[in-house]
This record gives sequence, C-alpha cells and structure tokens, in this order.
Amino acid sequence: MHVIDLDVIRNAEIHDKPYRHIIGEGFLQKDKISSLRRDFPAIDKPGFLTVADMALRGSFRDLVAELESSAMARSLSDKLGLDLDPLPRLTTIRRLSQLKDGRIHTDSESKLATFLVYLNDDWDDDGGCLRVLNGPDDFDDMTAQISPVMGSCFGFRRAANSWHGHKPFAGERRVVQITWLKDAGELERKKKRNSVAQFFKGIFGR
Repeated sequence: MHVIDLDVIRNAEIHDKPYRHIIGEGFLQKDKISSLRRDFPAIDKPGFLTVADMALRGSFRDLVAELESSAMARSLSDKLGLDLDPLPRLTTIRRLSQLKDGRIHTDSESKLATFLVYLNDDWDDDGGCLRVLNGPDDFDDMTAQISPVMGSCFGFRRAANSWHGHKPFAGERRVVQITWLKDAGELERKKKRNSVAQFFKGIFGR
C-alpha cells in the first residue's frame, strides 16, 4: 500500500497567479497516518535536516522513497510545466521551527521547483501557515494560505516572483520538503551548507 496519493497532485488545480503552483489536501493515505506519526524522526534541533543526516524507519522511510520516486516527479512535472524526473533532488525534514523562520522569500535561483507535505495533527495558530504572496513586503498581500495539517501539500515552480513565507511560529511544525535543483553541483553545495549549519546549531543551540 502506498503512503502518498498521487491523484491529489494529478487532480489539483493549476494556479498561475502570482506564479505557478498547486495546493492539495489528503496527500497522505489515511491508514498510514498513525505509523507516519510514530516513525517521524525525533529531531531535537530547529531547521531543515537532509535525509542523509538521519536514520529513517518504517512508514516515514517509505514516504521519503515515494516522494523521491520518478512517479512523483512526473506527476508534479505535468502540473508545473517542467521535466523534473532527470534533475537532482534534495529532500529535507523539519520538526522544530523558530520565530525567525518563515521570512518572505522566493527561493534561490539554484532551485527549479519545491514540494512540501505537512504532518501535523491539527493547527490553530495563524503563525506557521504558509502563504502564497504577491510581493516581498506584506504577509497579508496573499492569494492563498496552506494550514500545515496532516496531508496538506504545496508545490511550486521557482520564479523571480515566487514569494512565500509564514508568520512567526515557534514549536513543533512537521514538514518534509523535496527540491529539484539545476545540477548536481548545486545539490552537493546545498548538502554541505546544510551539514555545516546543523553542526553549529548543535554547538550553539540556535
């Protein structure tokens, strides 16, 4: 039995304003949610960690494998208008957010597309909800908001105006992010930067 439901992507409406993106709900199979909750890595530091930096197990390991599959890449390619399957990809996981996270940004030019899936049981806070934004200056100038509840997802094509972010939130906010990059060199550079950042967070706790 699969962990993800690719029909959520295949049936998602394509949005082109302010940039190409899709939003979905129910991306995780209901009968896998309990084991995904159990198998989510026990990350004790903030920020994104690469999957290579941790031991994955059970249903969560299966989730990562399906997110990194050709079937996943092809399904998202059809929506975003890119051929993602041959591109290098970087999968990262976050459990803990800090108040400084979520600042408005577009993503770097080294990224071509990003997909996020959330794994939180419920969400009552306005902070931490991802917003699709029209510009770099105002969280309220948005076209959509994604609550990071279990199985909600967001995929977008990086552009000069692909502004997104969330209002400040500190605490547990579980998310898996897969990013498709321009070339393998960028992949190795991002892995190295991520490892260095996590090393210093381990020392200084921030």
